[in-house]
Amino acid sequence: MKNLVNIKGKNKGLVLYLDDQCAYSELLTELKAKVSDPALDSDTEVMVHLNKRYCTDSQIQELSEVVATNPHLKVVGTTSDILTVEECEQKIIESQSETYVGIVRSGQVIKAEGDLVVIGDVNPNGRVEAGGSVYVLGRLKGAAHAGTKGNRDAVIAASWLEATQLKIHDELETMTDELSSLSEQPEMECAYLHKNGTIIIDRLQELRFIRPQISTFKGGS
Repeated sequence: MKNLVNIKGKNKGLVLYLDDQCAYSELLTELKAKVSDPALDSDTEVMVHLNKRYCTDSQIQELSEVVATNPHLKVVGTTSDILTVEECEQKIIESQSETYVGIVRSGQVIKAEGDLVVIGDVNPNGRVEAGGSVYVLGRLKGAAHAGTKGNRDAVIAASWLEATQLKIHDELETMTDELSSLSEQPEMECAYLHKNGTIIIDRLQELRFIRPQISTFKGGS
């Protein structure tokens, strides 16, 4: 018989993975049985994962209350694989691009909700910000911030990367001589956020391997 509730340890707590195909009433019955297990006798934080099941606020509250019937378990949040309307709208916005043609001068700030394409230079003390990625077809001498809305996969690319400051999501990097050493070479470069949390600069040609999901082009031969 298929388990409708799977319990797995994660960090210092537990994650309850709930089946998303069964009837809600069946799920409640098994959840009550699982959380009443005598083995769950130490104070533990619990995350409830709904998988692809859509639950109303009242159902989420009911699930939390069932877990709380075990005094040792404390629900700290719920997650699911379903995007909310707001999240879908934000993703649509971030997938769009805006183009700015001209020089971004000192003290000027250019912003975009999605990707930002600048056809021109970004002068020192100029700033470009985007919810998605930043692409500068020119010299990037000022500051650039990609992924302002939380997109850690966003990148910053430029024909000539001489930025004074790079920021992706909430990771900030002030350009040093070591980091700008690549910029001494006359080739296009990109900056991306490594999984270890540091900003890495590489040749633009490597972008298709680093962030293959960026390409949305279909067709061709």
